[in-house]
Amino acid sequence: MTDTPDVIVVGAGLAGLAAARELTIAGADVVVVDAADQVGGRVRTDVVDGLLLDRGFQVLNPAYPEVRRLLDLPALDLRPLVPGVVAITDAGPRRLADPRRRPQWLSDAMTSDTGSVLSKARLARYVARAVSRTNRGSTASDDLPAGVALHSAGVDSRLVDQVVGPFLSGVFGEVGLTNSRRFMDLVLTSLVNGTPSVPARGMQAVPRQLLDALPDGTVRLGTRVLEAGAGWVRTAEGTVRAHEVIVATDPTTAASLVPGVVVPPGRDLTTWYFVADCPADDLTDGAGVVVVDHRGPLANAVAISNAAPEYAPGGRVLVAASAVGVRDRLEDEHEAREHLARMFGTDTRRWEAVACYPLRYALPAMLPPLSVRRPVRMTDGLIVAGDHRDTASVQGALVSGRRAAHAALSAQRATPSA
Repeated sequence: MTDTPDVIVVGAGLAGLAAARELTIAGADVVVVDAADQVGGRVRTDVVDGLLLDRGFQVLNPAYPEVRRLLDLPALDLRPLVPGVVAITDAGPRRLADPRRRPQWLSDAMTSDTGSVLSKARLARYVARAVSRTNRGSTASDDLPAGVALHSAGVDSRLVDQVVGPFLSGVFGEVGLTNSRRFMDLVLTSLVNGTPSVPARGMQAVPRQLLDALPDGTVRLGTRVLEAGAGWVRTAEGTVRAHEVIVATDPTTAASLVPGVVVPPGRDLTTWYFVADCPADDLTDGAGVVVVDHRGPLANAVAISNAAPEYAPGGRVLVAASAVGVRDRLEDEHEAREHLARMFGTDTRRWEAVACYPLRYALPAMLPPLSVRRPVRMTDGLIVAGDHRDTASVQGALVSGRRAAHAALSAQRATPSA
């Protein structure tokens, strides 16, 4: 890099690419640098024997406002998961969903195996109020741990322990629902407004689409930033100056480059991928639905190829199973297989283990009291972006990139794009 660009963006993940796109639209000269060999940051997809393996079970909710604003959703060719959850109980599997979207599952919701009908009505009331607040752009005045908020709303322990808790543990990367109720409200609203999906070509199709929208040569991969400061970065090739520097990396890397960045507690997750030796219809009626069971190590499991056949061409059945924490020992895989056998009601001993992704700091914790708009401007010439500045989600990462870009443009007396 020999020129002096308007902005240098450190990190080619969702936040960095979103910032670069916003800046480019406004006419700024932008350079994005990243130490990796591909774009995406934590949103990456590997191809193993033709199988598409996202690095950790991830989904894209098309209801996210920033997703709708920024991405070409038809081009991503989204494959929706079933908008609901199957909870495994002592009495067998119970299917639960919004009855307006899945009326054929209503009979399961009327049983007491997963909590009383009254408790489910109270949960529905809580969700409706959360959606109303979020859609109005407001938040709950008091921020509590999510579990405390649910119990305060009258949701009984059986429904929390068997359904809501296990489901959200895979979203939050935690056990115990200690995350912020404000973040839970945002998650619940997105589930009501949209259907979690995966692109037909894997989750990395999202950052690749953002890359394709940038001018050729904007992104320089394989370039590690050793130091960063107000208006400059240093790589192995020397120091490059710019009017503004945006550090859009993971929180730990950002803190090592930018004084004053506080690293929030992180959440670890592990995802296994298995190729099942049974027909797709034998797994949750052949549907791509998230399965939860509170009686084992797994937070959730899903036959992802039932939702997106492109993930496992040739008629194979690909199952993603995720657990909270780093669990990369052989005995952890054995425990995961045993849990999957209970979740899907089939023998999993001959399932082929394709990959294991132990993800340290898979996402930042969203602890109460949560501020969903942390400052991005650190000092003149130095800005930070990433989901740790907003919320631990695709929405949060993209929004933080836009906010960082607008901060840079404001300093240059430019007008952000509409």
